[in-house]
Amino acid sequence: MVVRAAGPVHRLRRYRPGPAQLRYRRDRQPADAQHPQGAAQQGTAIPARPHPRRPRRGRNTSVTQTQTLNPSKATTGREVVLEIRGLDVDYGFGPDAVRAVSGADLTLHRGEVLGLAGESGSGKSTLAYALTRLLRAPGVITGGEVLFHSRPQGADAGPVETVDILAADAKELGRMRWSELAVVFQSAMHALNPVARIDAQLTDVLKAHRRHMSPAERRERAVELLRMVGISADRLRSYPHELSGGMRQRVMIAMSLALEPQVVIMDEPTTALDVVTQREILEELMLLRERLGFAVVFITHDLSLLLELADSIAVMYAGRIVERASAAELFRAPRHPYSLGLKGSFPSLHGERVRMEGIPGAPPSLKSMPSGCAFHPRCKFAVDRCKVDLPPLATPAMDRIDGLPDVSAPTPTQRVSSCWLHDGQQAAPDALALPFPTPVHLPDQVATAPNGDTASGADRVPSSTTVTHPTLGSTS
Repeated sequence: MVVRAAGPVHRLRRYRPGPAQLRYRRDRQPADAQHPQGAAQQGTAIPARPHPRRPRRGRNTSVTQTQTLNPSKATTGREVVLEIRGLDVDYGFGPDAVRAVSGADLTLHRGEVLGLAGESGSGKSTLAYALTRLLRAPGVITGGEVLFHSRPQGADAGPVETVDILAADAKELGRMRWSELAVVFQSAMHALNPVARIDAQLTDVLKAHRRHMSPAERRERAVELLRMVGISADRLRSYPHELSGGMRQRVMIAMSLALEPQVVIMDEPTTALDVVTQREILEELMLLRERLGFAVVFITHDLSLLLELADSIAVMYAGRIVERASAAELFRAPRHPYSLGLKGSFPSLHGERVRMEGIPGAPPSLKSMPSGCAFHPRCKFAVDRCKVDLPPLATPAMDRIDGLPDVSAPTPTQRVSSCWLHDGQQAAPDALALPFPTPVHLPDQVATAPNGDTASGADRVPSSTTVTHPTLGSTS
């Protein structure tokens, strides 16, 4: 399967100029009849324009509008809002194509903060833009499934409509973006239009999705959004260059929340900001999440930041998810050597003094990936099997009982790790075999800790744990 670049073809030509070869490739994705060799290598291709017989509005063919869905609650008891299954993303076609994301599997629950961590070039942003169909050419989605479980606004419970984002046409994507699925881009200075005032950019999304609103109502909503993120109304008539970096980032967050979406994807929203501004923005962001109830996919290379903010964390390396666990599990007892290396890359101001050790070497080139586990050239625990076979993403042996995840604990583990050291055939190194202490059991809904902090369920770092971060400081 190959999914074409996002958006209508005429908009791609207008807003994404480039060499003639890229423009042709963008407008006419390969099909079996036109490129039999490319189709054989990449799988079944989807034509550039949706087929007339394809289900309208991109909805899942197994779901009817009269059905009341109950998305899988698995072992968490929380409702799923976004599912990613086996997502593959390539850059280019044929023998020159490189696999930027391989077999990504993620599940996001309503109200949850899911963190994506990893070094630059690990595929975090590519994964985010692929699941929103904002991936630019020559990037193409070559496999997988992205399901969005949409719930009508204003309904606490009721019918949930499942939309297959990868099969959705341009009209359906236009309806979903901003209203149900919003994005905060990495650089606010480049994301905002430099020649348009802030009020015009805030009300533009309201003109497109809330056509019944009058100009006065749109302006009132824009003022409300700015105040929501701590900006006074007199900044409405300002241009982006007249705002500080932190204010521009707040405007982007306000714009993403204009239509109260169910999911907000944030691609390193605090990059290039000073630590004081980062702290203010992140605190405001978490307060808005608690108030509005949206789910967040938070992308960053800073694992220590995610330990403070996220409920669950997925660690990516060389285009693959190598570990997925709750923030508390990843902090207390990481199972993958790469997660351990990231955790040991930031200092702690409390506890026993330990020597900080970086991860040796550099990430591999996507054009010349090593055999077996991609991390084995940099891993001090690597064994011979790591150099030959690719480990699957599975529950570590020490976290299983009779071959199944341990569900006897107050908070059953859902962690998975891609490492041969946890296949049960050998003893894992002590640093990767730390027992996870029994956490304090909290309700599934948002609860208040003794120190006044809030946590969703029991997935956050326990209140007895001290985590120090240069942006947020230490919490105990």
